[in-house]
Amino acid sequence: MGFWPGGDRDGNPFVKSETSLKVAETLRESIIKCYYMDVRRLKRRLTFKGVENVLADLEKKLYNNLFIPGHKTDLNKEGILEALHKIKDTLVKEHNGLFVNLVDNFLSKVHVFGLFFASLDIRQDSSVHGQLLEAIAEQTDLLPEGYKKMSDDDKVNALMKVKGTIDSSIIDNELLRDTLDTMSSIKTIQKINGEEGCHRYIISHSTSALNVMEVYALLTLSGWKSKTMTIDIVPLFETIEDLRNAAAVMKDLYENKTYQKHLEQRNNIQTIMLGFSDGTKDGGYMMANWSIYKAKEELTMMAKEYGIQVAFFDGRGGPPARGGGKTHQFYASMGKNIANKEIQLTVQGQTISSNFGTTDSALFNMEQLLHAGISNALFSTMNETFTEQEDGLMQLLSDESFKAYSTLKNDPNFLEYLNFASPLRYYAETNIGSRPSKRKAGKLNLNDLRAVPYVGAWSQLKQNLPGYYGVGTAFEKMEKAGRWKEVKNLYEKSLFFKTLLNNCEMAMKKCFFPLTAYLSKHPKYGSLWNMIHDEFERTSKYILKLSGTKELMGDKPMDLLSIQMRQRIELPLITIQQHALTKIREMEEKGVDGPLKKTYENMVMRCSFGIINAERNSA
Repeated sequence: MGFWPGGDRDGNPFVKSETSLKVAETLRESIIKCYYMDVRRLKRRLTFKGVENVLADLEKKLYNNLFIPGHKTDLNKEGILEALHKIKDTLVKEHNGLFVNLVDNFLSKVHVFGLFFASLDIRQDSSVHGQLLEAIAEQTDLLPEGYKKMSDDDKVNALMKVKGTIDSSIIDNELLRDTLDTMSSIKTIQKINGEEGCHRYIISHSTSALNVMEVYALLTLSGWKSKTMTIDIVPLFETIEDLRNAAAVMKDLYENKTYQKHLEQRNNIQTIMLGFSDGTKDGGYMMANWSIYKAKEELTMMAKEYGIQVAFFDGRGGPPARGGGKTHQFYASMGKNIANKEIQLTVQGQTISSNFGTTDSALFNMEQLLHAGISNALFSTMNETFTEQEDGLMQLLSDESFKAYSTLKNDPNFLEYLNFASPLRYYAETNIGSRPSKRKAGKLNLNDLRAVPYVGAWSQLKQNLPGYYGVGTAFEKMEKAGRWKEVKNLYEKSLFFKTLLNNCEMAMKKCFFPLTAYLSKHPKYGSLWNMIHDEFERTSKYILKLSGTKELMGDKPMDLLSIQMRQRIELPLITIQQHALTKIREMEEKGVDGPLKKTYENMVMRCSFGIINAERNSA
């Protein structure tokens, strides 16, 4: 199990090296407390000769680690396992194996959670690493003169030759100094929590091999030795362009001698993260999902060519617009050309509590994920690799969908409309996200806006645009070109395509355009509202034509009932929220401020809490 709070500092000024150390310590204390209580429970049962004293020693070590300073290094995973195995052997040999099942249960917990409980992932934006190295080049002689103006290839060559370490105190910029300190703090976390406690460094907005080698060089400069660098460097490809270039980037890395040696030390396993949320924000629903699918195929082929095992880490959010939806169906639909020996995925927002908050729901969802992998491996009827013709059709559909979405998002009033009609500007104040709603302060723009508030605002506006926009236009183009039969055949044959549209259908079922119909005649935003509504109607028409049902999700009665039950809670709250937003706008137009406006703003935020909980995710 991985953990991002306290490690993800991409655009979050509140996460620093001290934060990561404190979070790692808290995670360690949490699991040791669990072990301590388990030992105390065992003591009440295992009062046998040769067992009681071993348990007492283990209890004392756990207690000292929790409550007495200076004892953190006295305890390790291996020591706990050794004590438990000794107890188990004594029970089997001298006490007829009585209560050995309790010891086995404890052993399983230690094997799974060690002393780290959850592995803390460190994440930072690639631009920060570039700025830090430029600052190091200016203030030290560790990098060649003129480093800043070098080409990417020359920079990579220079970084591979880096020797020595740097004192972070010479860096004036607080963010850059902390980035260097964070790399040193990983070593501290590994010493106390074990290597599993913190061993991944994720690079947001990875665009080139240089971005990965920058992190490798910074780790070297912060004191890590190449032969003992127990860190996996994970590039994160997010935008449509980055996804298209991902295979070429990894090829450059696999051919880099220094990075080759690093991968050999990491058992030739390369983790690659793919950003569903930002991909959808950048390219729209269909283009993002297809681009990720194609990137996975190419990255799998590239890894096989170089003898590397690739593990895909999917940045999936809760709703379909952020890569969520029916997760098990999605993984079951992956073709044979996509590596699936190991799959990692993010689970976010209320999705965590709804899917894993009880033993029954956790068991069910874990079984579903295991079933997805098994069915993908065993049953190929609906997940065969696309033929050349089908591949071309998917690409054409994605291109047409991307054009339609790009036309909309490039409208100069696009983000202003979202900010005007939705609770977007109040997302940061609700204090429900793990990060600020924007990467940088200043004027609102799509690149810096986080995917959670972006998708969440459309969700609370009941328009869910990122989950379907452009799909209907793409289908309409295919029908006019006389290729509808091909689309229909693809829907019936491809589980990937069907799952894609099922999730799209789910996003659309949660829409409710009568809520904002008053905007259809707005002098500034009316044209945008009508564009979005027309695309919704167009997409609905073609999805119903494909599914053969009379209403969206008509062939999924249980899921439909679930959405309808939640909308009984959502719709009244959303109506109240829209009323409050309208009143706030009226007051702002008149220049009125005061307690009444603050009351309406609180109403917007309180409604958001209820809506988000009813929807089971923050977007």
